[in-house]
Amino acid sequence: MDNTIMLTDSHLLSILQLASPTLPVGAYSYSEGLEMLVENGTIANHTHLKDWLKAELLYGAIRLEAAVMVRSQQATKIPDVESLCRWNLWLSAARETEELRASSWQMGRSLIQLLGKLEPQIVPIANTVGNPCNYAIAFGIAVAHWEINIQAALLAYLHSWASNLITAGVKLIPLGQTAGQRLLLDLQPLLSAAALEILRLKDDQLACCSWGLSLASMQHETQYTRLFRS
Repeated sequence: MDNTIMLTDSHLLSILQLASPTLPVGAYSYSEGLEMLVENGTIANHTHLKDWLKAELLYGAIRLEAAVMVRSQQATKIPDVESLCRWNLWLSAARETEELRASSWQMGRSLIQLLGKLEPQIVPIANTVGNPCNYAIAFGIAVAHWEINIQAALLAYLHSWASNLITAGVKLIPLGQTAGQRLLLDLQPLLSAAALEILRLKDDQLACCSWGLSLASMQHETQYTRLFRS
């Protein structure tokens, strides 16, 4: 697959807006178990965080989310409402903990509400999915509506995920801002490779090994002091 991505100015600006940390969907309020991992010492420095993020990109649940986002975009373009609803239910069932499921639903609901105000044409297709709507599904609907190149959208989705967790790590470990930016830069080749791999995944290849994330998320729900939402 060619790694070159061609985008018009409009498409580039649209995906930058969709993946921006300033998008008011509440992504900044979640740490995906990272807060618990820092408290118990599993992640204590820059190297630990880098290794954790690498493992998640190679084997973790983010790959499922991103793959479903791609399928949401494809179903919206056709449109195939039945597939869109099925993948939304599938992703809800694939979330291992209540916390992870609730965060996906909350961010999805917030993004759908925002898109409905920005682009009223999206409302009918969004209504067919119903509530709850997972964040990856809502993201894919927006990507299809704005006709954004799917490889660029996938890179933006993964980059946004990594940026959010690195920002959480900067606060929790703590790390310096420069160390956080260096880590994000170091992850670029892996983000690109993961995007290409995810694009090639067939439906029967959607699997992950994320028991570490699951355990951390379950423990985070009862963590005594928390900066991030549980």
